[in-house]
Amino acid sequence: MFWRMIKGTVFRQRDKMFMIAFTVALGASLTTAMINVMFGVGDKVNAELKTYGANIRVMPQEASLLDDIYGIDKGEDDSVATAYLEESELPLIKSIFWGFNIKDYAPFLSARAELRDASGKALVENCRVNGTWLSKSMKLSSGEEVYTGLKSMRNWWQLEGDWPTEDESDAIMIGSELAERTGLSVGDEVELYEHGTAEKLRVKSIFHSGDDDDVIYAPLSVSQKLLGLEGKVEHIEVSALTTPDNDLARKAAQNPKSLTIKEWEAWYCTAYVSSISYQIQEVITNSVAKPLRQVAESEGAILNKTQTLMLLISLLSLLGSALGISNLVTASVMERSSEIGLMKAIGAQNASVVWVILCEIMLTGLLGGIVGYLVGLGFTQIIGYGVFGSAIPFSPHAIPMITFMVILVTILGSLPAIRYLLSLKPAEVLHGR
Repeated sequence: MFWRMIKGTVFRQRDKMFMIAFTVALGASLTTAMINVMFGVGDKVNAELKTYGANIRVMPQEASLLDDIYGIDKGEDDSVATAYLEESELPLIKSIFWGFNIKDYAPFLSARAELRDASGKALVENCRVNGTWLSKSMKLSSGEEVYTGLKSMRNWWQLEGDWPTEDESDAIMIGSELAERTGLSVGDEVELYEHGTAEKLRVKSIFHSGDDDDVIYAPLSVSQKLLGLEGKVEHIEVSALTTPDNDLARKAAQNPKSLTIKEWEAWYCTAYVSSISYQIQEVITNSVAKPLRQVAESEGAILNKTQTLMLLISLLSLLGSALGISNLVTASVMERSSEIGLMKAIGAQNASVVWVILCEIMLTGLLGGIVGYLVGLGFTQIIGYGVFGSAIPFSPHAIPMITFMVILVTILGSLPAIRYLLSLKPAEVLHGR
């Protein structure tokens, strides 16, 4: 009898039930999309942010000590650096536990040299030359081939000309300010001279970074030859996908040895910027890997704000669905007031009548929720390809959350109708009042 009553109501009021299901489906579809994006957006947002520079800097222990105690940095005084890292150890960075989270990295070695034109005329007596990997491919011991270098880490630079390739050992990039001061243009031949060593090079491109455009970027081997430091690098910039810091990460950053065994395992096996930095120190001899806190914290803040925004959009969509359900269910109950009054007159308790109404609405809402969930999965991929250019993986954690939200919204939307139902008096309703 119970199910016959529900079936009869659904078919008699199929238009209103359809609208209730449709309202729930709209809210569920948007909520599904937002929650799936919220769970899957972390790596996507981090990957986008990684195109704007490194978040970890690796330097020799001695240079790090001077920086910590005296605030002296090689970028400020070229005479300071007396310790270097080994270029041969750089492939080991990709061998750490979180190696797949290392998106790009490049070594740097700064030198000072006299810049001359093709005829030997001095253009700049003390020109800064940053040697680095302009474009680099490496074959790791695991068989993986890695493409990295300055081209990947500074891809927002505006160029006149092209990025030098790995095979072009004589190709350099000069800043727009330096090019304007010296009159050099793309294709010109130049010479760098220092300590009796002369390197003949060719201007492959002129870059505008918006920051330091009075410098030359050359292959790492060029600055190594100028300084007589073959196989040495001054520091390494690393761009890694990281997880926003929490209390555990901050505790570990202060002193990893203060962690318990359980905390250590959780920290080491989570892609915090501090744990990735620690693992890099383990493979690079006599090194200190420092998170660039301003960059890392900004990434975490942006990610948290993005996820909060998506959660708010989900809640607002569910609130809108609840208001729509409230109006539809109240209208349905008002149309059935005579039927409900008759049920009460023949002995039905309020609880029984409420249970019948709730079952009808819940079944309709769950059907709408299932349809909305499937549509929401499609919306998720539309957002993924439209915003990030790739698919967003399905998150199983979203299913119980969406189910709970659909049930909660359906019940909350039914409360005004239930309140009206409880106030109905059989005698007044049956007499048409």
